[in-house]
Amino acid sequence: MILHHIQTSPGNDNGLHTALRYAGKADSFLLSGNGVNAVLKRQWSMALSPFKVYLLKDDVEARGLQMQTSGYPLVSYDEFVALTLSHNKVITW
Repeated sequence: MILHHIQTSPGNDNGLHTALRYAGKADSFLLSGNGVNAVLKRQWSMALSPFKVYLLKDDVEARGLQMQTSGYPLVSYDEFVALTLSHNKVITW
């Protein structure tokens, strides 16, 4: 069980695309930084739909995206740490 940590917008690099290619059914995604923008595009939200997806609360709020991301759980930094500990591996893309 891997936690895929996406920090960049999928429009700026291919980290999310590559992570989705290698993700297993039990894997989860944590989007932070500009990575939270991925859920705004239908293409990426559909690609992420089979997985557990978490958004870093501070980054969502900093971008004013609370309304657009209401379907996703927002996590604090403490919860981020707990997620890393609950997965076998963390890969930052």
